[in-house]
Parts: sequence; C-alpha cells; structure tokens
Amino acid sequence: MNAFTIKDLENISGIKAHTIRIWEQRYSFLAPKRTDTNIRYYSNSELKTILNIALLNKYGYKISHINQMTPEIMKDTILSLSQAQAQQELLVNDLINDMIEMNINEFENKIDNHIDKKGIENTIIHLIFPFLERIGILWVTNHVNPGQEHLVTNIIRQKLIVGIETIVPAILTHQTALLFLPEGEYHELGILFIYFLMKSHGVKVIYVGANVPITDVAFIANHTKPNFLYTHLTAVANQFHFEKFLSNFSQKLPDFNFIISGAITQHFNSQPPKNISLKKSLAEVMSYISAL
Repeated sequence: MNAFTIKDLENISGIKAHTIRIWEQRYSFLAPKRTDTNIRYYSNSELKTILNIALLNKYGYKISHINQMTPEIMKDTILSLSQAQAQQELLVNDLINDMIEMNINEFENKIDNHIDKKGIENTIIHLIFPFLERIGILWVTNHVNPGQEHLVTNIIRQKLIVGIETIVPAILTHQTALLFLPEGEYHELGILFIYFLMKSHGVKVIYVGANVPITDVAFIANHTKPNFLYTHLTAVANQFHFEKFLSNFSQKLPDFNFIISGAITQHFNSQPPKNISLKKSLAEVMSYISAL
C-alpha cells in the first residue's frame, strides 16, 4: 500500500488541501491515518475515493449528496455521466488507479483500446498527456513510487515514440529544433512529449537523446544549425549545478537560442544568459510551442 500525503492528493486530484481538510471534518468518506508526528497520510483506497468525488463534484453533484452514496452507487453514478469530457477524465482516473495497484496489463490495454478507437495522436494529447500532468511524471517525479513510475514510463515511452513516428503535420514551419537531455538526466517522457508537440506543429526535430555531454551537443548543433535547442529537466542528478550548466551552454553555444523547461526552472530566480529562455510552467511550454 502507498502512503499519500494531503499534498499528493491535492496534486493528483486537483482538490485543494484546505478543501480536503474541510471535507474530512464534515463528511465520512475520508479517514486518514496519522504518523507518529501527527501528519496525515492516505491509502490507495482513499486516493481512489477522492478522485471519484472530485469527478462527481466537478460535474454537478453536491458533496453532501456524494457523502450518502455507497461505493457501488458512486461507481454507477460516475459511469452514467454523459459528458465526453467526464468520460475522458474517468479514463485518466482509471489509469492512475491501475498504476497505483500496479495493474500494468490493464493500464496498457486501456491505452491500446483508446488508440484503436481514437488514434495515436488523440490518445497522446487527450489521454497520455493529462495522465502525465495529473500524476506529476511530466513535471516532477515525487508523487508516485519509483517502481510504479518505471513500469508506466516504459509503456508510455513506447506509445510516444509510435506517435512521433506516425504523425504527419498539417503545416511545416521551416524551423528546426535540437532536443536533448544533459548529463545526469535520463527521464525522457517530458522531452519526448515536447518532440511530439513540435513535430505535430510542423517543426523539424533533431533528437539527440538523454545524458548528452554539452560538448557533444555543441558539436551536433554547429554542424546541423538548428533554429533553437530545447531540453526538459525532470529529475537531474544531485551533482547537477543548474547555474553552471546555463553558463557553460552560453559560453560554448553563444549563437544559439536555448529553451529549458521542467521542475528545476521553477526555483531558479536569477536572470539566465541572454540566449537562454526558461519556461516555468506547462502553460508556458504549450504557449511557446503553439506559437512556433
């Protein structure tokens, strides 16, 4: 069983921790245990419950009404939601539950069934991306057990690569991007999703891969002449020094624009070198790519 903090529940469900605390005081559907230091923690079952409650509440059901539902009635009520967006969010919740319970075959089957019905591009944008965003794997990695993360990461990585290979952009931008992960960064999901988005927007992508020394990046960039370089930092090694990395890049590649996104950018408050731009949120990343 996992032990989730109230912050984990907030990040995954979208319900503010303050609201969750109020619900605990007024209703009976959550009963967290506490550590020896009196910190709340929640079980797999309680995470599933809060996901279901959040979905029903979003689509018009009052919390007082939900509190009176049995688990069976709650499940039937969720399945009866007619809105397409609600059914999509329910499927994302199911993926989260499968990951938590390590039902990996069911996790992959749900994605494959969605691909069969909607196609790979629709699945990446409307299912895989919301899942990665909700669970935190795309931006930060501390909301799930590393073992669970590795299992789902390998599956999603395969789907992203298929999507990248098969997508045909409607318009070409005549821009070229060089994508890479620096030394000490091995988490590819973020940069592969960026790859997919850029290709779908007509950008030609040169993908170098993970754990690439800056000297190798410079060698490739100087020969291929991309319009810009891009990296997405999810969970770099402990010895990674971000400010030194920015300085080294600016010195070795002063003539190239460099875009960086990922969790590490959120905590960097200094001014980066003039040829480097930081995208500190998913909204900024999406806006940048849409404008290419």
